[in-house]
Amino acid sequence: MKNRSGGLVFSTEQGRMCPGCRHPVDDCICGAPSRPAGDGVVRVSRETKGRKGKGVTLITGIPLDEKDLKAFAKILKARCGTGGTVKDGVVEIQGDQRDVLVPLLQDKGWTVKKAGG
Repeated sequence: MKNRSGGLVFSTEQGRMCPGCRHPVDDCICGAPSRPAGDGVVRVSRETKGRKGKGVTLITGIPLDEKDLKAFAKILKARCGTGGTVKDGVVEIQGDQRDVLVPLLQDKGWTVKKAGG
């Protein structure tokens, strides 16, 4: 019986290849955790918990994969003129930026709701 676990492991054009999905190792989709599909609503909320009273704006439910989400978060941070990060599929923008972010997200065609107080 022939062993089928082998295959292309290196390409001169793209470097190391994943034997499972046959994509370049940097673009491997084998172990990529798929984010559960939400209800299709992007929620924008404000939170101060655990931040010594400093508020951040949280954006959840953006239907993008991790790579595209980080690129989109960079655009949002530049538009707001503040810092921020992406953690577990949630975009955090420093300060209360809800009034700036809601129209930007609606322009992308997503259903957006302000959540929380």
